[in-house]
Amino acid sequence: MLARFIAPFHAFLLALVLIAFTGPAFAGPFEDAVAKFTTDDFSDSEEAVDAIASSGSPLAYPIISALKDERLMFDADTKKVYIKQEDGKAVDAATGAPVDAIPDSASAVSLNNKLRRHIEAALGGLTLQSPNLDARISAAKSVFKSHEEAALPAVEGALAKETDRTAKAFLAQARAAIILFKSDAAEVDKLEAVATIRSRGDQDALAMLSDIGTDQPPAVAKAAASAVSSIQNSLAIWSGVQNAWYGLSLGSVLLLAAIGLAITFGVMGVINMAHGEMVMLGAYTTFVVQEVIRTRYPGLFDYSLLIAVPLAFLVAGAIGVLIERSIIRFLYGRPLETLLATWGLSLVLQQAVRTIFGPTNREVGNPSWMSGAFELGQITITYNRLWILCFTLAVFVILLAMLRFTALGLEMRAVTQNRRMAASMGIATSRVDALTFGLGSGIAGIAGVALSQIDNVSPNLGQGYIIDSFMVVVFGGVGNLWGTLVGAFTLGIANKFLEPVAGAVLGKIAILVLIILFIQKRPRGLFALKGRAVEA
Repeated sequence: MLARFIAPFHAFLLALVLIAFTGPAFAGPFEDAVAKFTTDDFSDSEEAVDAIASSGSPLAYPIISALKDERLMFDADTKKVYIKQEDGKAVDAATGAPVDAIPDSASAVSLNNKLRRHIEAALGGLTLQSPNLDARISAAKSVFKSHEEAALPAVEGALAKETDRTAKAFLAQARAAIILFKSDAAEVDKLEAVATIRSRGDQDALAMLSDIGTDQPPAVAKAAASAVSSIQNSLAIWSGVQNAWYGLSLGSVLLLAAIGLAITFGVMGVINMAHGEMVMLGAYTTFVVQEVIRTRYPGLFDYSLLIAVPLAFLVAGAIGVLIERSIIRFLYGRPLETLLATWGLSLVLQQAVRTIFGPTNREVGNPSWMSGAFELGQITITYNRLWILCFTLAVFVILLAMLRFTALGLEMRAVTQNRRMAASMGIATSRVDALTFGLGSGIAGIAGVALSQIDNVSPNLGQGYIIDSFMVVVFGGVGNLWGTLVGAFTLGIANKFLEPVAGAVLGKIAILVLIILFIQKRPRGLFALKGRAVEA
């Protein structure tokens, strides 16, 4: 019976002995690596980072992350290393045990650019096998940029286990970047690495292949030079696509701002210099809606623009009808007086807004579904610009349908083509004028809702678009919506292609000169309206 108890006791003593002697043996290398930080020597710190990253310790990521953020402190006297946590507390880097306070004699471990690249590679290697897909992709991108040789085993291990196609591609590129700069890598592996990096085709790949140095084998240098030329040609094409997208984006803004002006100018022949202020009123309506939602119904913020669109249309449209009934209708047939009156009205509206809301810019936020961006090939598309383009085309289609299939649309087209004949057929032209001016102003108001997402909401908001809007209307053809559509996108794209060459100011001047020359040849614009009155 006694032997039954003695045998387990001996086994327990043996286990204690093994723990006592083998535990420090396992912990020693990790503690020795951490202790290297106390020399505050860049070479020792690099060796420490490599040893800690490959140790598998749960403290590896906190230590290297703290080193990157300059929160890794060392005390040269006691040879202790501490992690200063973001909440102000501290732990012993070697053991992870909390400490009461970091000694006053402690200082942060020094960094240089080479060590920072080493840290980035180590952190990338530590997160290459994270369960989070975005973290793995981000880590692979980080290793690609740093291309530190120490991260190669971690990259290859992660690549072997990776199942996601996108993450696998980024890991392959990270591996290729490391091999390309690895001095003892085989030539065939380097040629394969050049091909992998070439397939990436972005600025990072171009910079890497341009910076491989002169110590590469001739075949590798030749392949890299060929890849650089290919990537440059590809990026030039993508740059053109990016400019075209920017042009479409600008064109959608111009179309939204000009489409209401095209209606009033075409039907009534009124040069409305206060059209920009209708845009401004729509933007301020959006601001008021968001302020009410922020203070009373914060859960509805993502729906603020959907609420603001009809309200901005009603506010700007009602003010437009009021302007037409009180001022414009007394000045028909007198274009100079109309121009001066609407210009003076624009100043009055600007000052009124300054008095009510102040002269400073007002903040209008982006709902979550209009925030952020995504990449398509080598171009970046922001969600707010994409939604504005879709919204503009939707407004255009709805307006075309209204003109084609409603009684008001039929009357507007009749008055546009021949006012006197329309009046003789019983159409109340004065009512059509008021509703047309209100419709054009209302559309300008919803243009302000869209512009509030990409421009500063201030009393001067509309002034930045009024001249461009008139250019679009005149270039496309007065009163022709299809002409306004083509004119807006043509001018937008032309402007964005001229800006990189001539600059923003000279680009606009060049566009204006080209329009003047074009109008000399085609006074009625791209798409002239047909009708006895407009042809008279």
